[in-house]
Amino acid sequence: MRWYLPYGNPTYFIWLALALIPLMIGLLYGRRFRGYQTLISLFFLILTFGGPNWHTGLALIGYLIYQLILVWAYSHYRQAKDSPNKGWIFVTAVVLAIIPLVIVKITPLFTPNRQSIIGFLGISYITFKVVQTIMETRDGMIKEFHPVLFGQFLLFFPTISSGPIDRYRRFEADYAKVPERSAYLDMVEKGVRYIFQGFLYKFILAYIFGSIMMPQIQQRALMAHGISWNIVAYMYVYSMDLFFDFAGYSLFAVGISYMMGIKTPMNFNQPFKSKNIKDFWNRWHMTLSFWFRDYIFMRLVFFCMKHHIFKSRTTTANVCYVINMLIMGFWHGETWYYITYGLYHGFAMVINDTWLRFKKKHQDHIPHNKFTELFAIFLTFNVVCFSFLIFSGFLNTLFFAPKPF
Repeated sequence: MRWYLPYGNPTYFIWLALALIPLMIGLLYGRRFRGYQTLISLFFLILTFGGPNWHTGLALIGYLIYQLILVWAYSHYRQAKDSPNKGWIFVTAVVLAIIPLVIVKITPLFTPNRQSIIGFLGISYITFKVVQTIMETRDGMIKEFHPVLFGQFLLFFPTISSGPIDRYRRFEADYAKVPERSAYLDMVEKGVRYIFQGFLYKFILAYIFGSIMMPQIQQRALMAHGISWNIVAYMYVYSMDLFFDFAGYSLFAVGISYMMGIKTPMNFNQPFKSKNIKDFWNRWHMTLSFWFRDYIFMRLVFFCMKHHIFKSRTTTANVCYVINMLIMGFWHGETWYYITYGLYHGFAMVINDTWLRFKKKHQDHIPHNKFTELFAIFLTFNVVCFSFLIFSGFLNTLFFAPKPF
């Protein structure tokens, strides 16, 4: 048996088609074969984490057991009669949940070019699911803990490696029921469309931008030995490659989920049509953006306001914007370009809100028409593409990496 990265090549989709047929037939006739769904999930997890990747498979098993025990313990504490909602216990649970991810992220700082032995593909996105479940359990939004269902949620194979990041309550509701036949047929129709669109994005457009155009432009930029128009060309080509590759993957994940009767949320909504940076983050990698908004930004704002850390709500929001996006930058990696990328977007959010407040106060003197909307889209697109140039690390290669003799 060969080993595959999720959606990495067409052969993976052949396995998917064969595996999903019985499940789809059952859904058409009003039944969800949960045992069979568990079996095919295990099969695709073995395809990804087995063979030469067996050590990451062991890390995944150990991680899953650890998180199941942690969430069960916290859920048991919250469900206990007259249990006090102590903040330090909640914080401890969250810290324990993210410790494995932190270890994986900082290991390369201490042992360059080596990965943590507890790391595996998708650890970030599973950790996000664990943390949000703990937070919603604390808030009383999740009343009961079902370890098998929670395991299914964490290891839902269409989304395990790179999302989209689903919410436990939404997943639980879908998993617990079987959609009506007409609704399921509509889901299948959409799923097929998403999969074909994903093929166009990932295997054609991302290939053109990433494998054909980008190496040539990158080489010309390096040969120029400094600032040149090739850097601008690289910025746009890299941005297109990043979008089509990731959006293609996300479409595959959503399409396969729909085939399985699970409405995994969409991850992209025409992000390059955004009229400002906040609009962009409501369209780009939406499940990650909304996760950071709901579980970091909003809670930071609430904490700051509750403890009167800043007098002004505007100052509170601005500081929390920067902290929120800085954390996102650190999550991508502990390099100057990822951290700069996070700060860039944090301050871009601050500038955006400042402009919107100014515009609201002076709306009688600031024109708003088709031209200004197009200009806003053009400006936002270029602001975003420049951030992706920073994110790519190419500037580090071009200006700071040691040159060979």
